[in-house]
Amino acid sequence: MVSAIASAFSSRVAEAASHQQGNKIIKPRRLSAGNTVGLIAPSSNSWEDHEIHFAMDILRSFGFKVKAGKHLFNRYGYLAGQDQNRADDVNRMFADKSIDAIICLRGGYGSPRILPFLDYEMIKSNPKVLMGYSDVTALLNSIFTNTGLVTFHGPIAKQNFSEYTVANFKKVLFTPKANIELATPPIFEAMEGQAEKDNRLTVISEGKANGRLIGGNLSLIVKLVASPYEPDYTGKILFLEDVGEAPYRVDGMLTHLRLAGRLNKLTGIVFGKCTECEASSPPSLSMEQVLKDRLGDLGIPVLTGVMIGHIEDMSTIPVGVMASLDTVQRKLFMDETAVS
Repeated sequence: MVSAIASAFSSRVAEAASHQQGNKIIKPRRLSAGNTVGLIAPSSNSWEDHEIHFAMDILRSFGFKVKAGKHLFNRYGYLAGQDQNRADDVNRMFADKSIDAIICLRGGYGSPRILPFLDYEMIKSNPKVLMGYSDVTALLNSIFTNTGLVTFHGPIAKQNFSEYTVANFKKVLFTPKANIELATPPIFEAMEGQAEKDNRLTVISEGKANGRLIGGNLSLIVKLVASPYEPDYTGKILFLEDVGEAPYRVDGMLTHLRLAGRLNKLTGIVFGKCTECEASSPPSLSMEQVLKDRLGDLGIPVLTGVMIGHIEDMSTIPVGVMASLDTVQRKLFMDETAVS
């Protein structure tokens, strides 16, 4: 029995590796009120069921109908049920013709564990919006890599959307246009004796870049290295964010990407917020020093501080679309629509 499971697992890994060759970009259909949204938990679950019902109400506030994944209420320690069951919910939602989009309940831990159990050919044949962030990063990049389907690093269902988050969510997914700005900080209305502090943009390296967007949570991007679920970095703009990581750990993860030869393939890098990432004890480099040290000598434009991450005002960033980065203007533009 164990050998049979191992054989099936290995077969799916090999199958996923073969899917990466020659995938064309696929854009899901745009969203609108009245759509049916599938709610899944591919990583961790909420502690209590009432939080899941809260998430359903968040989705209904947009005029969506909500369909819960078969295993949405499952719990298995720090996971939202067994790997195969969580993967089955992903597969079922893509296969279900009544579902228009799929939004994740939360992140947490566990999405890399389900990647070998996904039916990438079926997903490719049934394109629809898939959105989440944090641990869901692995799911977003694996599906884009193995199918060509544009996915979305954006808010989870189990959160209140701020006015900024709603506006950015809708401009990308409801009323799509080309050449829109992504992740730009909210307008700060300065008064005498005041200046923007929390959402300052910092240019590490000046320049302009074009490329398809890949990325998300730094620790999850690192977990994909050398796997068949890792995106190709060649000619891409990489966006990153993280939470609860000390500067030395961010240093270590960026160093890993450097040593693996990933960062020298990029055309540009956008680093959003690293929330609660202060050093716990001295001596330590600051986060700004780490980013300058690890990213400043790559010879490509690098911008930090944009509205991507574990923050209240969160942007929706499409994985797989063509984008332009201009660090002189301190702006990231989406060159094409992310949905059809």
